[in-house]
Amino acid sequence: MANVETLGALERRVSMSLPAQEIEREVDERLKKLARNMKMPGFRPGKVPLKLVAQTYGPQVRSEVLSDAVQKAFSDAVKEANLRVAGYPRIEKKDDADAGALEFSATFEIYPEVKVGELANVTIERPQVSVDDAALEKTIGILRKQRTRFVAASRPAKEGDRLTVDFNGTIDGQPFAGGAAENFVFTIGEGRMLPEFDAAAREMAPGEKKNFELTFPADYHGKEVAGKRATFELSVKGIEEPQLPEVDAEFAKSLGIADGSLDKMRSEIRANVERETSKRVEARVKSQVLDALIAATPLEVPKSLVQMEAQQLVERAQSDLQARGMKPGQIPLDPAAFEPTAKRRVALGLIIGELARAQNLQPKPAEVRAVVEQEAATYESPAEVVKWFYMQPQRLAEMEGVALEANVVKWVLSKAKVVDKPIAFDELMGSSA
Repeated sequence: MANVETLGALERRVSMSLPAQEIEREVDERLKKLARNMKMPGFRPGKVPLKLVAQTYGPQVRSEVLSDAVQKAFSDAVKEANLRVAGYPRIEKKDDADAGALEFSATFEIYPEVKVGELANVTIERPQVSVDDAALEKTIGILRKQRTRFVAASRPAKEGDRLTVDFNGTIDGQPFAGGAAENFVFTIGEGRMLPEFDAAAREMAPGEKKNFELTFPADYHGKEVAGKRATFELSVKGIEEPQLPEVDAEFAKSLGIADGSLDKMRSEIRANVERETSKRVEARVKSQVLDALIAATPLEVPKSLVQMEAQQLVERAQSDLQARGMKPGQIPLDPAAFEPTAKRRVALGLIIGELARAQNLQPKPAEVRAVVEQEAATYESPAEVVKWFYMQPQRLAEMEGVALEANVVKWVLSKAKVVDKPIAFDELMGSSA
């Protein structure tokens, strides 16, 4: 027997009563079955006394029988009530049960009903960007800068130069943590050092020394020196000036153009830039679409799903920090800080799932294949990458999710007002969208 109570908008509780006799009968049956094949020192196989079997394995078997019985009663109850359980139930035993029954309760949440709102009045701005010659040359300039070489210079230092220095700082005549270094390397103007430090280093020549003062900003990350004035002794040991590579055959070869053809290099760069701009346009449109779906579909999401998603985000963040060389626990991560993002992700998952069902938007194999091939096109051996995706069920599932989202975006665009908006190449590429 079981009954369902409504505790809140999504929270429910099921009370279950299990006949004690049936539990004992099942425990006895399992112990007998176990005894038939049991081996124990001093007894022939299958001849261990049932009483001894019960003493040894009775508690474990009883726990398993109760767990199975509660799970079955719970499943039957939610199936009979036609409830979709979100997350995991919290099972509790009731102590005031009748002598002939074992009573339990299961508290859980259910999935909400999802009704996607009206989208006809939603306006989606679709960026329009052309990859012209200026955009191409700008990209080539970035690629040259990424391949900058530094060569020794004997002149005074200027913006963009890389310096090797010794420095020693004091506050009120006393040294402080992080205030001294030898053979320290930095580039003037890159923003790594405080502006006053950069200014002091400018125009200094190799072998020159200088004393100067600076005041640490009030919001400086080192709280022990924030807002304080320090005196530094700076010694320049070496200066290197940047040299950009020429746009020639060697430069083309460094970009993977085997024959060094500049025409082929420009053609491939243009194709890559067009692919990247297309991705960024899609990302901007997708972001607007998802925002529109959230706004049009007020939804109370199950707290259990939000907590599970927040924990997954924490684990991903921890993995990312470890990949950057940080030790676990070095930067504590609070799941509560991830809850707003988790809540949005859960809500979008529910909305997209409902649209997939109601509008038949599940991606077809050909659509998934197209997404996989698009992803693989950015690698050196696309065919091998495609094969790898299809051998990795988890990665393929991710691509299926991308294809589903693409279908949802198309569906929303067919309902909303879409306005093409020309924007500058730099504006698009300067945004991570």
